Amino acid sequence: MSDSRVRVKICGLTRPRDMDVVAAAGAAYAGLVFFARSPRALAIPQAKAIALAAPAGLARVGLFVDAEDALIDAVLAEVPLDMVQLHGRETPERLAALRTRHGLPLIKAVGVAGAEDLPKLVDYGRVADMLLVDAKPPRDAVLPGGNGLAFDWRLIAGRRWPVPWMLAGGLDAGNVRDAIALTGARQVDVSSGVESAPGIKDADKIAAFITAAQG
Repeated sequence: MSDSRVRVKICGLTRPRDMDVVAAAGAAYAGLVFFARSPRALAIPQAKAIALAAPAGLARVGLFVDAEDALIDAVLAEVPLDMVQLHGRETPERLAALRTRHGLPLIKAVGVAGAEDLPKLVDYGRVADMLLVDAKPPRDAVLPGGNGLAFDWRLIAGRRWPVPWMLAGGLDAGNVRDAIALTGARQVDVSSGVESAPGIKDADKIAAFITAAQG
């Protein structure tokens, strides 16, 4: 995939064969979830098998939500990951500590609902290697992401931050092209938008999404 094309992350893989599907469709990143309350959560042995199935060139991203060091240490001891994504209330100081501890590139997800949320992107952009601009979950939501919700993309139209960024939240094959056109995103992330059921990725939907994103 050339650098000029939109890079796609498919998050929440739950089966080793999903890696082949994601790679064949042209994704750049594959996400594995280590958050027990998610329908896409993986046990370490399961995650290891999926991660080992990744072909060369597909970046394996581990998603954690306000995780203690013990969990992250245990995962990284067994699961070959290329990046760590933090999707909770982690502070910039926590990101700096994790980089020192593990030395892996960090993606920080930031939920956006209104203009008041945008300064956090600047703050985290000073310490993260990449930002994931996501829809802020509802107050009563169980999950911090993967809820299939979008935000008002006009809030970030034409904006840039100190590090590369990725757009997430409610994307699917039907709207991703409009989202890219409006925001200028060069990277997009999808989970529930390419599933036939929670945690079950659909090969046809993945292919359709990436085709639409790369237009």
